Amino acid sequence: MGQGTLPAVAEPKYWHLRSVLLRTMDAEFSTGQVMPNERELSARFGVARATLRQALDQLELEGRLVRRRGIGTLVAAPRIGIPVGDRESGRAGSARGQEWKVVDCTTAAAPAALARTLGIAEGEQVHTVRRLRIVQGVTVAAESLHVPAAGLPRLAVVVDANDRARGVLRQLERLGVDNESRSVELGVAETAEAALLERPPGTPVLVVTTQYAAAGRPAAVGVSTYRADTCKLTFGEFGAAVQVATPAAANVAATAAS
Repeated sequence: MGQGTLPAVAEPKYWHLRSVLLRTMDAEFSTGQVMPNERELSARFGVARATLRQALDQLELEGRLVRRRGIGTLVAAPRIGIPVGDRESGRAGSARGQEWKVVDCTTAAAPAALARTLGIAEGEQVHTVRRLRIVQGVTVAAESLHVPAAGLPRLAVVVDANDRARGVLRQLERLGVDNESRSVELGVAETAEAALLERPPGTPVLVVTTQYAAAGRPAAVGVSTYRADTCKLTFGEFGAAVQVATPAAANVAATAAS
């Protein structure tokens, strides 16, 4: 055995080409600009079309390129900075320039894993609000907020999903949430979340799990699935402002969400 020396690993051709393409994009192309077609790029860099496609697929997966049918491959806008904190949670005082769109609001028995997280017995009733987070006109996240029904005894019985969701959020606010904790992990969009985000299943996402507590007890848990290709998450006081893209960048971001 050597003295801690790692064996050299050959870099795949497509990965090397990805690095070359990134340097080329930064030096020669601007946001929203259409890249040359595959035949031109293959000839320029002296690579097979299959290798080029692998590199382009990787850059699209990373959110650096956007492919549009009838247009071609465009340089994507920079990721939108998305602040994450209590003022951005959709409760009172949410940040400007964003909106939350309710998908539905249901009540059902808590499965075992959710019950453990909320500190309740398996099978107890839980209200679930599903909604989309929209920033600068772009859908950036799908959230499921789970609140134990026993903690909201004054919730009115309503049929309309929007009214019911607003009722759950108002009652959660009245509980006096005094503590929040968050975890972030890389994941992939499952079928339901992918449909809400209008992306293919398996798309890379950032999963933010927020646990809310009131009077030292779990009050709710929210699981937000953020698109990793179009946004980055910011935390703390200095990350409180959403980055504003240029008009061209905003157009590309909007097309990326379609």
